[in-house]
Amino acid sequence: MKLHILQLSFAKVTRKEFQKIRNGEVLKESTIKKLQHAREISLEDIHRKLCENGVTFITESSKYYPASLKEIYDPPYVLYVKGSLSALNSRKIGIVGSRKAGMYTRQALQRIIPALNEFTVVSGLAYGADDIAHHIALEENIQTIGVLAFGHDIHYPKSTIKTRHRIEKYSCTISEYPPGTPINKHQFVARNRIIAGLSEGVLVTEAEEKSGSLITLEMAIEENRHVFCIPGNITSPLSAGVNARLKEGAIFVTKADDILDELQ
Repeated sequence: MKLHILQLSFAKVTRKEFQKIRNGEVLKESTIKKLQHAREISLEDIHRKLCENGVTFITESSKYYPASLKEIYDPPYVLYVKGSLSALNSRKIGIVGSRKAGMYTRQALQRIIPALNEFTVVSGLAYGADDIAHHIALEENIQTIGVLAFGHDIHYPKSTIKTRHRIEKYSCTISEYPPGTPINKHQFVARNRIIAGLSEGVLVTEAEEKSGSLITLEMAIEENRHVFCIPGNITSPLSAGVNARLKEGAIFVTKADDILDELQ
């Protein structure tokens, strides 16, 4: 029985395992068990579940699969998409920051995002900086992509659900995880590599020294993307991470031209 790529994805076969299967390599017992599980998954059930959630999928062979994502170390072999596919082939800028980000992030992004209208804003639909970036992009009629760390039939946090619905109406949300995939902590870290991989550069607003958004920045560096930071108040814990990265060589951003000059 020849397995469909969706059956492998729903069986939680990883990219590394997928490559070994495709290359005919010796497989670990855990991978063999996943293959056995994949054979039990009905393609009809998969398509029904996708339809119920209004989700489509693309693979690396699709014309809509972003070329920039193919360049990263561990690109998803399946992307699940809800909304318009066209945003995936635009130029993209990642914007992330602390979940505690507040008025300073909002005011800074209100100055910066409107001038980035040739780019699609990519973020993770988290509370705080992500939600602010998505919201401002939508208000400015700029396309924005939300990258999920779980299946499309789930949402977290509840506070960003309205933003997600607007994104899926005017642009799209994407996930490497099929519907039915629950929330797991490690998936949020894995999600960050997709934000970095999609983007020509990543901008960080407010971020603590150990903020998850700085993981996205590190991933952007590893993938040879531009890294940008908005400087912050030296007395604020929310500025410690970005100010430290500026000292290490991140590009200093106080206006949109600081980003555009680098990307153009």
